[in-house]
Formats: sequence, C-alpha cells, structure tokens
Amino acid sequence: MSVKKETVSTDRAPAAIGPYAQAVKAGGMLFASGQIALDPATQRVVEGGIEAQTERVLENLKALAEAAGATLGDAVKATVFLTDFNDFAAMNAVYARYFAGGTPPARTTVEVSRLPKDVRIEIDLVVSLRD
Repeated sequence: MSVKKETVSTDRAPAAIGPYAQAVKAGGMLFASGQIALDPATQRVVEGGIEAQTERVLENLKALAEAAGATLGDAVKATVFLTDFNDFAAMNAVYARYFAGGTPPARTTVEVSRLPKDVRIEIDLVVSLRD
C-alpha cells in the first residue's frame, strides 16, 4: 500500500532550484524541503549576516506551513545546517523568536562545509497537519 502524496507550493517561498518540491504532504505530515535565504520575489540571496539569513529561511518555512494549512507552531522536527558553528548563538536567537510561546520542534543542528548558493544556513522542517 502506498502513501498518498501531495505537492505543496507557494509563491511566498522561493521556487525550487532543482528537481524537488517545495514541500510534500504525506501521512498527515508536511515535509518542507530545506530552505535557504532566497527572497521569493527575486530568487536572490538576501543581504546581511546570519540573522538576516535565518529570518528569511524561517519566513520561507512559515509560508510553506501556511500553504498547507498549518503554522510553525505545528512543527515537530527541524534540521539546521550551518556553514560556521560560530553562528549558532545568533541563529538560535532568531530561531527562538519564531518558536516562542509554544513547544518548539525537536531539532538537530550540524555544521557543513558548504550550502547551495554559498548561504550560511539551511533549515528543513517536518510539520504535523491539522485534521
């Protein structure tokens, strides 16, 4: 028996830059592809440091969650990829604002050697969908 899958997309998040979906609904969950700091209006990397990039990434993920009828508050798992772990505290401060007031998702944070378009951060997200 196969799981029913449905693509989720929105113009409030960057278009996919490869052969993947912005997000997929399956089994009552939303699986959002890793988002980088691309402005959806221009498809260009936002200017600024890790704070600006983290905010853009989380706004992109928020848009995908909302396109599926959910919120960031429904997120159950996040994976954060940083190119420099010295950015952790600044990233974490921005991240904390987006998940304040509720139960934050489980999270893994890892340092990687490089990310697409040489951004400093990428985050993917799993969100529980409301019935």
